[in-house]
Amino acid sequence: MPDKLDALLERLKAHQRALILAMAEHDGLPAQSAIRQVAELENVIAAVEAVAAEEADRARRDGRH
Repeated sequence: MPDKLDALLERLKAHQRALILAMAEHDGLPAQSAIRQVAELENVIAAVEAVAAEEADRARRDGRH
């Protein structure tokens, strides 16, 4: 499970970077919409990081690495 969470986290971060770059390159996206999208991605990334940390802690407690 941690590998899947890490892969998901990397995909989310890549999407976030792409969105930020697109915002920087194009002024056509409404600022409110773009900021909301980035904020939503940051919330999802934080949630995935929290789950990954919990899984890593559980694995350490169970003797898995």
